[in-house]
Amino acid sequence: MIDYIIVGSGLAGIAFAETLLQHNKSFIVFDNKSQSSSSIAGGLYNPVILKRFSQVWNANQQLELANGFYASIEKKLAVQFDFKIPIYRKFFSVEEQNNWFTASDKPNLAPFLSTTIVHKKYNGIDAPFGYGEVLQTGYVDTIALLTHYHNYLKSLNLFTSDTFEYTELKMFDDHIEYQNTKAKHIIFAEGFGMHSNPFFNYLPLDGTKGELFIIKAADLDLDVIINTSVFILPLGDNLFKVGATYNWEDKTNTPTAEGKQELIDRIKEILNCDFEIVEHFAGVRPTVKDRRPLLGTHPKHSNLHILNGLGTRGVMLAPTLAKDLYDFIENGKPLEKTIDIKRYAIS
Repeated sequence: MIDYIIVGSGLAGIAFAETLLQHNKSFIVFDNKSQSSSSIAGGLYNPVILKRFSQVWNANQQLELANGFYASIEKKLAVQFDFKIPIYRKFFSVEEQNNWFTASDKPNLAPFLSTTIVHKKYNGIDAPFGYGEVLQTGYVDTIALLTHYHNYLKSLNLFTSDTFEYTELKMFDDHIEYQNTKAKHIIFAEGFGMHSNPFFNYLPLDGTKGELFIIKAADLDLDVIINTSVFILPLGDNLFKVGATYNWEDKTNTPTAEGKQELIDRIKEILNCDFEIVEHFAGVRPTVKDRRPLLGTHPKHSNLHILNGLGTRGVMLAPTLAKDLYDFIENGKPLEKTIDIKRYAIS
């Protein structure tokens, strides 16, 4: 008997897998690559919601844990995927500057908002009102992280690309059985794929489609992330990742003409140089209406657990939530009520 089966290996799934490895627990991961939101994510980590100038929920704790978590994986895999890079908020008016300074006076935001307006000139961008710098920011190259981590799990024979068949799961008082595997627990970390899960599809996972570009802009000399109505993230070789749109109706991973035009229009609000679209991709983020994740144990099956609903901030959330769920299952430490699925009763 092994300790865990994990279904899904996006940011949530690999964060839980790494947490299990740190505690010498045995497990196997199932992932048929049907969900793409983690691999196409922008990967930014930013402790401030710049639209409203408010702090991200539990930002201090999440950042502290995430920094050490990703650094330890980078060291183990001998690959860099976590890039510490400033995020600049472009100002469009004096009023926006004033709003920034007002926000930077708040005790919870002061550690994250620089009080010095940046007036650096970047080819390709007009910014007469300058930029505000967000501190303790960066991005995770999620494709590099997932690719290298999946290969690492495969090298340990801990990963299978088989589709998980829910009908073959058998539940007993003290364990579960799936095909030829017995395990004490099973974790479902399937992102938007949760809608196909008969045990947890009663939960209100909305899903928000996001579309992104890779663009090439030879005249843009950007070395920071610009964040306004979209983010522009430098990748090197004159390539930039740009995103993202928000569509609450369409639940497909297919890029659309509407999403393409929206991104083009927003890019033109920021850049005054030519650019070409190299790649256009889309995915459905696992979002929840109350903006809180979905963690906990099935109300009727004590060996079935869920780690989902990380939404747009999976890079920051995943390490903390994996730890929270592990401590809940293994050590009986209660989950915060706002993230526990007990807040949603089965009707």
